[in-house]
Amino acid sequence: MPIKKTVKKPAARPVIVTTAHRGVFFGYATKTTGATVKLTRSRNCLYWSADCKGFMGLAANGPTSGCRVGPAVDCELRNVTAVLEVTADAAAAWEKGPWA
Repeated sequence: MPIKKTVKKPAARPVIVTTAHRGVFFGYATKTTGATVKLTRSRNCLYWSADCKGFMGLAANGPTSGCRVGPAVDCELRNVTAVLEVTADAAAAWEKGPWA
């Protein structure tokens, strides 16, 4: 009987992706190279408050109650300008989806 090889999919990791169109998106990605990135459970940050300390603060700490974060959807982003690793605490804050 032949042995079946199990191919393990890479684990999706939490990231923030920015685009040339000034979009800031949180989601989970397995591949982040190239000008296009696919995200699952992606959320768009329409506005972040000053206490976040910029979009890099969104990756380090996550959105706060003063931010406007949309609902989660799967998407493919084009014209990617940056991919930021997101901390576990920040990912938990994103999952709450705050909307002021």
